[in-house]
Amino acid sequence: MPPADLLISFFLASAAFACLPGTSMVYVAARTLASGRRAGWWSALGFHLAGLGHVAAAAFGVSALLSVMPAVFTAMKLIGASYLLWLGFTYLRGTPAPVRRAGKSKAPTARSALRDSAIVEATNPKTALFFLAFLPQFTDPEAAWPVWGQIVVLGVTVNAMFSLTDAVLIEASQAAAARLRSSATSLRLLRRLCGCLLIALGVELAWARPP
Repeated sequence: MPPADLLISFFLASAAFACLPGTSMVYVAARTLASGRRAGWWSALGFHLAGLGHVAAAAFGVSALLSVMPAVFTAMKLIGASYLLWLGFTYLRGTPAPVRRAGKSKAPTARSALRDSAIVEATNPKTALFFLAFLPQFTDPEAAWPVWGQIVVLGVTVNAMFSLTDAVLIEASQAAAARLRSSATSLRLLRRLCGCLLIALGVELAWARPP
């Protein structure tokens, strides 16, 4: 593994990035506000699993395609942006499936919450490029472990740190929204807030430019 000074720098940088608002934080907060803790936790798990996929892609050089093939970057971001926009407009329309209505449990199923977040993260080229650019800085070519193995371990670690901040945000969002869900008016407002946040994420991703 890398020497101690590199590892210390890695943990400090990872902690800083974990505290910065990003797609996963906004997404899981929105889903928790609109649909409850269960949807938030399954959404966080989807981000975590897709994040591990990005780590593997960075370790074996697959993510490098996004840097040298702008068409791949564009296609990937448009798929992700379209999915976010679709989810956002679904909330704004008041479609019953992903929403918990007053008096009835209509929250997303575990499968749909997991699926939606995994798709959102897997189709985000910015996440792929982040791992590709961030992790190799903290590897040591002369270490006993191969570079790809170091990237995997470091990637799993930073992904877990990101998931930890998502977990804190889920519980904070649940506490903030718990008192509001008994009101039908408040529930509608929470659903619309969720929709607007997801649409904003989709627009932001659609405007992303390749490096």
